[in-house]
Amino acid sequence: MITGTGRAACHHGEILQGVFLDGRGRHRRGLVTLPMAEPVTEAVFEARPGYAPDRVETDPPGRIKAARAAALAVAECAAAAHVPACGGVLRLRGGAPAGLGMGSSTSDVTAAVRAVCAGYGTEPAPGAVARIAVAAEGASDPIMLGERALLFAQREGRVLEDLGAPLPPMTAVGCLTGGGRPVDTLTLGGRPHPADTALYEELRADLRAAVAAGDAAGVGRVATESAVLNQRVLPKAELGTLRGVARLCGAVGVQIAHSGNVAGVLFDSRDPDLRARTEAARAQLRREGLTPTRVFSTPRRTDGERTWTTTCARPLADLI
Repeated sequence: MITGTGRAACHHGEILQGVFLDGRGRHRRGLVTLPMAEPVTEAVFEARPGYAPDRVETDPPGRIKAARAAALAVAECAAAAHVPACGGVLRLRGGAPAGLGMGSSTSDVTAAVRAVCAGYGTEPAPGAVARIAVAAEGASDPIMLGERALLFAQREGRVLEDLGAPLPPMTAVGCLTGGGRPVDTLTLGGRPHPADTALYEELRADLRAAVAAGDAAGVGRVATESAVLNQRVLPKAELGTLRGVARLCGAVGVQIAHSGNVAGVLFDSRDPDLRARTEAARAQLRREGLTPTRVFSTPRRTDGERTWTTTCARPLADLI
């Protein structure tokens, strides 16, 4: 029987999101996420002979995007392995709550695709996973591409720019805005406007320089400015409070989920007073009525995508 497992981490919203120029000078929506080592979605795919290739049942029920991604992966992997395609059962465990802007659906989708590929003995190139993810959910985060800082076109599943390295060592004190209510991205009224491209391109250049220099403060400034610009898309009444906490506690800035309700106060992980500063931020957030959710640091792996692949001579095409 064909059985495979896969896993994928989530993220904590974005460092930067807006409208940028691609290599041909065209306006494209893009984002740079703040990666997390956990929570993680664990997926197990079991093929069921007799199931049509597009029949994938999920446990728990209702994970439609992950089921769609698994079915797409079944078709491609079976063709690559030269075996009959059949659907099956996809079991998903863990992951992040939906609607908070943590990439929960992309984590599910990525873990599902990896599980199907492992079952068929086919190694998926990250670009192929990104393409399937966009086909399954309409827009995707770059979870499947590891921890490098990437400007990613979320509606196209392609990298607009590799910023050259992971983000510098940073620690975030996370919290929820908007009472932690899930956000339906389809109902968001505003959108980054192409007329603002010059602003976003400037932030892109600043972020590129900060990543190259390992400058956490520079990254924090970009994240804060991006959060301010996003007030026209998804206003957060707590943004002023978050910025005040950051100033009071010696943080390098704040970051938000641009289409969700997680947010974080950002610190340089190399700060000798890091522990005292993060504890002060937690206490101040509570005083301001914002409950801290987690304290985490940016992952330092640069080969994150290699932790789940199966060595195989039949790689899927990398379409990035």
